[in-house]
Amino acid sequence: MALFALIGIDKPNALALRMATREAHLAYWAANPGLARLGGPFLDANSDMAGSLLIIEVEDRATAEALAANDPYVHAGLFARWEVRPWRVTLGQLA
Repeated sequence: MALFALIGIDKPNALALRMATREAHLAYWAANPGLARLGGPFLDANSDMAGSLLIIEVEDRATAEALAANDPYVHAGLFARWEVRPWRVTLGQLA
């Protein structure tokens, strides 16, 4: 198993789209228990959600990329850009 960071940066002025899609996004990851180890939104200068960081643990990069590509946020076109990167814990611990 390996850790991957899923990073998405929202398109400008996309808060309404994020909020309309948020329940589906959370349900998608809840339907795959144990994969998401840590996650949450990036915040803009007004403390509004403006992107996403999700740390997942899966077998390989192909699995991480497939999961990311099927996220409801990606399907809705929320992100200006998104990427999947291999990641390693150096400080702290994942629960």
